[in-house]
Amino acid sequence: MMSKLNISRKAVSRTLGTTAMVVAAFATAAAPVMAQGANSPLNIPANPQMFGTNDPNVRRATAIVNGEIVTGTDVEQRLALILSANGGKVDGEEKERLRMQVLRNLIDETLQIQEAKAADVPADDAQVDATYERVATQNFGQTAEAMEKYLARIGSSSSSLKRQIRGELAWQNLLRRNVQPFVNVSDGEVQEMMQRLQASKGTEEYRIGEIFLAATDENKAQVNANAQKIVEQLKEGGSFVAYARQYSEASTAAVGGDLGWIRLAQLPAELGATAGTMAPGQLAGPVEIRGGFSILYLIDKRQVLTADPRDALLSLKQISIEFPKGTTNDVATKRAAEFAAMVKTIKGCGDADGQASKIGATVVANDQIKARDLPGALQETLLNLPVGQTTPPFGSIEEGVRVLMLCGRDDPQVSNGPSFDELMAQIEDDRVNKRAQTYLRDLRRDAVIEYN
Repeated sequence: MMSKLNISRKAVSRTLGTTAMVVAAFATAAAPVMAQGANSPLNIPANPQMFGTNDPNVRRATAIVNGEIVTGTDVEQRLALILSANGGKVDGEEKERLRMQVLRNLIDETLQIQEAKAADVPADDAQVDATYERVATQNFGQTAEAMEKYLARIGSSSSSLKRQIRGELAWQNLLRRNVQPFVNVSDGEVQEMMQRLQASKGTEEYRIGEIFLAATDENKAQVNANAQKIVEQLKEGGSFVAYARQYSEASTAAVGGDLGWIRLAQLPAELGATAGTMAPGQLAGPVEIRGGFSILYLIDKRQVLTADPRDALLSLKQISIEFPKGTTNDVATKRAAEFAAMVKTIKGCGDADGQASKIGATVVANDQIKARDLPGALQETLLNLPVGQTTPPFGSIEEGVRVLMLCGRDDPQVSNGPSFDELMAQIEDDRVNKRAQTYLRDLRRDAVIEYN
């Protein structure tokens, strides 16, 4: 069965768009002094007089984008995917904000599909179907039919997901034709980057997720309040990847906010200072920076060009017992004590099966487990264990009690860093992403959009 997190990574996302806001005011002979700074080219008065009202409670649920309709059904089915990815733990106010965000994303998606069609590089049905089946296999481990049933059960549909896939593929086709050929990275740039990597060997680098929300002096308080609400949702179990894809206004929105491996010096000073105090798995923010607010999630950290012990490949045996349904705490405690005593008598991995059979314990072996794929507490314990020793018992009445025995460990080799070609590809991808954002902004600016 597919985990909710995987749905959000593989299927539930769009590159984020922002709503253009037009402030109207009548100029008079006694017009007030114009605001200076970022807004000065627009000649926006410092204290504009508003003619008419805009009721924030009036929600426009559908739109016509260059003559193509985005229906209420499109919005609701896409929203259902996001709610499912977050376990349905979204309150009414947050759901309304998500609904409007989905509409903006669908408008962007429509623009991307239209532009790819006009450039004669649309995503064909065969591409879409193949990707849909791959998503089903990777996320479900089952068939496309199984995923179709799941989508229907949560209030979405295969057609909604296929439309999203079509938009992503069409945009990729368009970028390959209209952007990538004009992105150039010289050999000298790559060599310089490789030299900098070697010079920074042993220093720490961080893999960070970011949700960036743009703000101006006028709307700073509201944007900060929105960011606080997103943080609350994330702390309650919301998917960072899903929220980044739906809300972040950075170019990394399409990849769930993942900045990749970076050094703190590459970040704005405010973000670097915050990230330096974080532990893997920790959330921080919103942090105010120039132009808006950022929410950070530290995915992982490591030392540059240095072997990470957590990349060690472990050979483990899991020895476990289960408790029958209805087992009392007293009985479970006694049985767990017998199990712990038996474990202490085991003389290495070769003796595990024989000793376990004496008390009806089960032994399962796995020789291909990376230490970093285990829970944090177990990582540290196992990496400090001698071969043939076990972790302390852990578990519960419902899940049973178990130990892990270390039967062998292959330590990771020191990394030489990315190859020349890999590093060139990384730089090219970054430049393509930045141009893609500009491309999409141009499409929005030129679009004819009618809201219903």
